[in-house]
Amino acid sequence: MNKTFGVIGGDRRQAELARLLAEEGRTVWTSGVAGCPDLPAQAAAADVVILPLPLCREDGILNSETEDLPTSALFRRFSPGQLLLAGQVRPAQQIEAENCGLTLVDYFQREELTVANAAATAESALQIAMEHLDRTLLGMECLVLGFGRIGKLLAYRLHGLGAHVTVTARKPADLAWIRAYGWQALDTGRLDGALCDFGAVFNTVPSPVLGHLLLAQLPKGCLCVELASVQGIDLAAAEELGLPHVWARSLPGRMVPAAAAVAIRDAVDYILKERGDPV
Repeated sequence: MNKTFGVIGGDRRQAELARLLAEEGRTVWTSGVAGCPDLPAQAAAADVVILPLPLCREDGILNSETEDLPTSALFRRFSPGQLLLAGQVRPAQQIEAENCGLTLVDYFQREELTVANAAATAESALQIAMEHLDRTLLGMECLVLGFGRIGKLLAYRLHGLGAHVTVTARKPADLAWIRAYGWQALDTGRLDGALCDFGAVFNTVPSPVLGHLLLAQLPKGCLCVELASVQGIDLAAAEELGLPHVWARSLPGRMVPAAAAVAIRDAVDYILKERGDPV
């Protein structure tokens, strides 16, 4: 028997995901998804319930644009025989689900999805930067803080547009790889005195990196783009210093929701296949 799907909460990614599943002939019910029918009873009773990425937008509250719903209350709507899928599940929510006897799988733990999400974030970050700059990236000195998935892909794309790329990392191996790619390498913890030439800074590190003292060393007009969910750039200090800045969180859902939905759909299908369930 074909599985039924409930899509609950989230941003435009979830709306696009519901549309995509329906176009493929699957039975889909939605709840708490902006622009989609609100059918909470049907969505909560589906065989497979797809919750948003990230699952929570604040402590214990479902990530939804339509309602403020504690995950503890949400989980009480489900039964142990269902499969719950969500992204970036926090330990507290995993415990809540387990206490209700539920199976909750974090689909954002899958490498194929995190890579696709990183690629979408890197491409969207370039769009954000170009919308806020009055110059081209060609020939611009650009700094990427962090050499994780997003940092790697963003540096690669900046290089392809002709920017002069500098990337920071902490591990000697990462610094060696940055140089091997032909980019300038800086130690993330040793940026003092090395920031005077950049026209744009992109942060991917979810912990403090650029505070007031370091931001004051950037040229006036340097664009600061914060990509991490937890600020690595002190944006209040950037505001005080008159530096243009933007906190560009959740870019895939905001900028390329259709592509983000395809990546989540693929991850869901992989999970079902690995469990031996019909897709």
